[in-house]
Amino acid sequence: MMSDAGVDHAAEADRLGVSSEAVALTHDAEVFDLHLETFLWPRLLPGWDPVRRHGTGVFDARYGGQTDVPRLLEAGVDAAHWSIATNPLRSAAGRERTFHRNLARLRGMIEAHPNLEHVRTATEHRKARDAGRHAAWIAIQGGNALDHDVDAVTRIPDDSVCRITLVHLSTSSLGKTSAPDPLHRGSAGLTDLGRRYVEACDSARILVDLAHIHPEAFWDAVEVHDASLPLIDTHTGVDAVTLHWRNIDDDQILAIARTGGTIGVIFACQFLGAPYWGGPAADLLLAHLTHIIDVAGEDHASLGTDWDGFIITPRDMPTCLDLPVLTQKMLDAGWAEDRIRKVLGGNALRVMETIRP
Repeated sequence: MMSDAGVDHAAEADRLGVSSEAVALTHDAEVFDLHLETFLWPRLLPGWDPVRRHGTGVFDARYGGQTDVPRLLEAGVDAAHWSIATNPLRSAAGRERTFHRNLARLRGMIEAHPNLEHVRTATEHRKARDAGRHAAWIAIQGGNALDHDVDAVTRIPDDSVCRITLVHLSTSSLGKTSAPDPLHRGSAGLTDLGRRYVEACDSARILVDLAHIHPEAFWDAVEVHDASLPLIDTHTGVDAVTLHWRNIDDDQILAIARTGGTIGVIFACQFLGAPYWGGPAADLLLAHLTHIIDVAGEDHASLGTDWDGFIITPRDMPTCLDLPVLTQKMLDAGWAEDRIRKVLGGNALRVMETIRP
């Protein structure tokens, strides 16, 4: 694979303090990250170029500095949902215009790079991977990017978007966020518009992502969603390991699993149960993944890192180059190779094959 070209497994194992087996398995497996926020930084910092190699920054890979294209390729991250986050402070029409500008910009960046390929179906994904390229799917974080007109979901050019996270960190016209929102006094569920929005996503075969959503709105989405299509939570933790407003409970895990979906575990320390400023949390990552498997089976646990999404990553695996540390934890826990491959990316790809063959 192109992403593995020139990788010295023994040297990488020595640097990370893991076995050569963990390094080799990480690079040989299909690694698929369900939530990557690297595109956020060129929007925030003019001149910051995601296709150039960067360091970990002044905060040592806290908040950002966790990825860039050269490091993703070196790390063997074979595919990802590249997220376009929505600014809720813009008007509805302004959000839609901004989204289309950002979509064109992100597509242009991907299509100009020889080792990236924008994919919209699992067939395109496999062709990109066979050619040694990183398969870049495009996602929206915050469905209010296109709430100006619910039919806008069906007008996204070229089926470019594979997934929409219904709500983000603020309550919107679609429904309530799981984040503390002391100013909100209305229903905690989906609005009528939010219900129609879920139906529009289903019609366009766009994955409905239930990360960030209030539990009441979560169950409203489950009710209106076409049960023949997978639901997903791309980046979350689980309450049974760390009780937190950002995490989901066992009933929610099972509801997603019953649709054939998957749950991506986030790499954010505070949601995993580590101190806010960070700690060695690879064991906690493993605990969240293990709980999902214990509840729903090994076909429904995935990675949804949220790298570069203003998160603080585990200090024993701060960047994408440290992913073999997690693989080593899986091996040490006695996980079979097939289970490890599913969690690293096989489950995510299976879901994409279901929604976008």
